[in-house]
Amino acid sequence: MASKSALLPHEFERPVLDLSGDALRAGLQIMIRGSEGHGGIERYIDAVKLKNKMFRQALVENDVAELDLETFKGLCTFMATVRRRIGAWLNEEQFAEMRAGIVELFADDEHIDSRIGRFCDRFPNDKKHRWVRDLAVEMLHNADPERVPMMNRWIWDLKANTGVIREIWHGDDVDHMTLKVPDNYGTYVMLREELSQFLSDNGFFRDVLFYVDVLCAQIYAQYICEQGGSYLRVDFSAPEDPMQHTRRLLGLDGVQPGNGRTRLKSIDGVAFVIDDQQSLN
Repeated sequence: MASKSALLPHEFERPVLDLSGDALRAGLQIMIRGSEGHGGIERYIDAVKLKNKMFRQALVENDVAELDLETFKGLCTFMATVRRRIGAWLNEEQFAEMRAGIVELFADDEHIDSRIGRFCDRFPNDKKHRWVRDLAVEMLHNADPERVPMMNRWIWDLKANTGVIREIWHGDDVDHMTLKVPDNYGTYVMLREELSQFLSDNGFFRDVLFYVDVLCAQIYAQYICEQGGSYLRVDFSAPEDPMQHTRRLLGLDGVQPGNGRTRLKSIDGVAFVIDDQQSLN
């Protein structure tokens, strides 16, 4: 069984983030209003907490070396930028190699950034496999959100100069700025600390870390609605309601019914079903 110390990030640097209070307040207002038609924001928080519980059971509380393919498929339904691209690895032979990488990813033998990099090095370094980093950080974050903040590429992608950080950066001409913010563990920790303080200042005192996740998803969902994220266009179409993209970024539109392993229903009742490899291609 994996130890609770398996996700310790070790030392890290803390960059300064110059965030816009106006942009954050606008995102918070949209998040609250948009969730009213689905039972309120608390329902989203409960769903995120349940998703985290399933990841922790599969990857920390149980021996990650014994992770089986069907359980892993169930987890994939909750990772929106992964599930459409990982189909070629969802067979026993390929998954055995991936599982070895997952075991190393959760081993507390070096800095968390190094572990993520080592996991990514198992795959080709090309655009078709950019989802691999999202897979690594989704597993780490969802399994232990207190120690590991959300670190997806849509939170911040230095090479693409895009993500949540850019959308809430303070400046008069952000659209024409190249932000020199590293996409490493320290940046994501600082972002979470800044957003946690913002939420506390606005009256959120319980489950703040989960509210941070939903707020980040809402901010980037708004960007997708207005401009479209280049690497997400194949996954996201025109929304029918303001929270559609938010749900998908958080993986809350996914469920694998019928096997007793993952029984999280989506906010709007729509299920993303995985029956075989083809459904993820």
